[in-house]
Amino acid sequence: MFCNRLRKNVRRLVPWAARHGIEAYRLYDADIPEVRLLVERFGDHLVVWEYARRAERTEEGAAAQQVFFAEALSALCAETGVSADHLHVKRRERQRGRMQYQRLAGHSHEHVVREGGHRFRVNLDDFLDTGLFLDHRPTRALVQQVAQGRRVLNLFCYTGSFSVYAAAGGAVQTVSVDLSNTYLAWAERNFIENGLPLSRHRLVQADALALLQDPAGPSQIGGPFDLIVLDPPTFSNSKRMATTLDISRDHPRLVMQALRFLSPDGILLFSCNQQRFVFQPAHLSLPAAYTLCDITRATLPEDIHNPRARTCILIGPTATLRPLVSGASALRQAPIWG
Repeated sequence: MFCNRLRKNVRRLVPWAARHGIEAYRLYDADIPEVRLLVERFGDHLVVWEYARRAERTEEGAAAQQVFFAEALSALCAETGVSADHLHVKRRERQRGRMQYQRLAGHSHEHVVREGGHRFRVNLDDFLDTGLFLDHRPTRALVQQVAQGRRVLNLFCYTGSFSVYAAAGGAVQTVSVDLSNTYLAWAERNFIENGLPLSRHRLVQADALALLQDPAGPSQIGGPFDLIVLDPPTFSNSKRMATTLDISRDHPRLVMQALRFLSPDGILLFSCNQQRFVFQPAHLSLPAAYTLCDITRATLPEDIHNPRARTCILIGPTATLRPLVSGASALRQAPIWG
């Protein structure tokens, strides 16, 4: 079953990626319940995440899984033409707090992949994630589409891919905020890789949660902003943060705090990658002129099968948001409520 599904995916996705100039895409998305793997292609490399299974709690189950996993890796090489030394294998356990950001290795080998006419540096070994979240490919394109002439704030910016798209789309300024100097340095390399001038694009090392809570936060980083990307982790208890974050509990507060940084006709893009997440618009105290638009399904990429991979919500004044949604073909069927 796995080989048949993989073969079909390769036949469908490889030509699709080539047509769109995409070198990083998901090749297998746990399509078969019995085969809990996630496979992403980055140029001529494959990253394979193996999900922990209950059956592995016994010696027999663990042994059987090891045999199957070895056969699956062999099938991946045979169907994709990727050599075995370009396989990067990781194991995805339940991650909470600081664990999800821990360094796994120290190779520091980066590869460059193309997406949407841009170039991004990815690290396929040192961290659980690669530096480029593939499920946000259409959302990044949307940010580029609306960034022209806008001042953009990217909170919890990670490696700055949203900021690169915004800068390439004609943003007059981007401000990218993250607590990690490692990720900010990575974001800087992404800007340089795309020939974007850092003189107009700031990288700010700060606790985004503390910044959002600070009454003087907007003035500290030069607000207000015309477009804000708010894509926080689902949970964090870093020692360097003033408080813990639980996105299910805290997202209404984060959204309302972020709106303080928004210009009167600005747009907020909120995103969450917790699969069981439920957005709570009733817990928001929005101005009467504001509208919300759920663009989750409208921005689901061709290579991502799970409709709950992430939640994406646009928030802003109705006069700003409705023309944007009606003018973007991908968003025309997105539900709007206000």
